[in-house]
Amino acid sequence: MSVESAAPDLFGPEPAPPGKVKAFLRLVMIEHSVFALPFAYIAALTAMQARTASIHWWQLFLVTAAMVGLRTFAMACNRIIDREIDARNPRTAGRELVTGVVSVRSAWTGALIALVVFLGAAASLNTLCLYLAPLAVVPMVVYPYGKRFTNFPHAILGLAQAIGPIGAWLAVTGRWSWDAVILGLAVGVWIGGFDLIFGCQDVAADRAHGVKSVPARFGIAAALYGARVCHVVTTALLAWYGAASGAGTFWWIGLLIVAVAFCYEHSIVKPGDLSRLNRAFFTVNGFIGIALFFCALLDLLTRGLAA
Repeated sequence: MSVESAAPDLFGPEPAPPGKVKAFLRLVMIEHSVFALPFAYIAALTAMQARTASIHWWQLFLVTAAMVGLRTFAMACNRIIDREIDARNPRTAGRELVTGVVSVRSAWTGALIALVVFLGAAASLNTLCLYLAPLAVVPMVVYPYGKRFTNFPHAILGLAQAIGPIGAWLAVTGRWSWDAVILGLAVGVWIGGFDLIFGCQDVAADRAHGVKSVPARFGIAAALYGARVCHVVTTALLAWYGAASGAGTFWWIGLLIVAVAFCYEHSIVKPGDLSRLNRAFFTVNGFIGIALFFCALLDLLTRGLAA
């Protein structure tokens, strides 16, 4: 009996390749919507509490559709534009566009569908959201190119992410709000900060292939220090938002949880030890968004927000 013929009995049948939709969702890491969505919900629910003191579920659904649609479009563009860079980096060489599990055509198709979802949701919310929607798309497309012309692409990512809470507030009220801007800045600085941490694992590959970033240009220690500064600023901005929006006890409890989580995140990642970087990036930051959202929701409910 040949080794080939014996293999199915020894190891079982080869797994079937993932379906196109599943492969695309894996490409764009759809589960990472957890980073931005909680803050969009905080902004939307705060605006609802201020306007009518009740949750408008259809608006909340449209905000969700817009956020997920825009983020999916942004991630797909990122993967498409960066596929050659990804192929040269051992960490990213297994991504779906590099291996061919997802074709460039399929990725563009998914990106355009996501963009239509975003624009459709924006149009359904109000006219102002529709008019401003193209402006929200610009940094999503610029960000992947940032690492080709600036050592600070993390700032572009932060700007892109800051749009979420501002857009969610506009979706509910149709009016500009400086409170939403404060929250948006907090989100942008937060995500820019943990992107500094994330970029530390690619220093060798980035330097070898001319990819620009703070860790590649200034070193891992400097990047981690910058991330700490970003998260101190984030905490201050969240405190400012709480004061400006008249938040109550639960918000401040949530902010304390965030501050402790930031301290833990920065205690487990060191310049000479990046072994727990993924825990810091994915687990801790995912927890931060969810924990603060639930505390903010409890605060709004105790202040009169009704379902």
